[in-house]
Amino acid sequence: MTPVLVTGPDTPLDASWVEARSAAEVERHARAGRTVVVTLTGDLTSQLAAAAVFAWLGARVFRTGHEEQVRQALDMTESLAGRRPPALARRGLA
Repeated sequence: MTPVLVTGPDTPLDASWVEARSAAEVERHARAGRTVVVTLTGDLTSQLAAAAVFAWLGARVFRTGHEEQVRQALDMTESLAGRRPPALARRGLA
């Protein structure tokens, strides 16, 4: 699977990537094996929520002005989905 890439909003897109504008489009293109790009808009909270949902559905490239924060949300989502190991593992021992 293609690693997740976070870029700035003005970064040019690779010709082989397909841009999706909805969750249904992301899911359809990801199932077809294409590298899906989403451009995140809105406030930071909205972008983080959208990034997590789109990543869960298979988007691999994210264009945003909040690269560091979106990267953290994507890393968490990838760990929850089982596609990468968690950054830190703790056991809940009392």
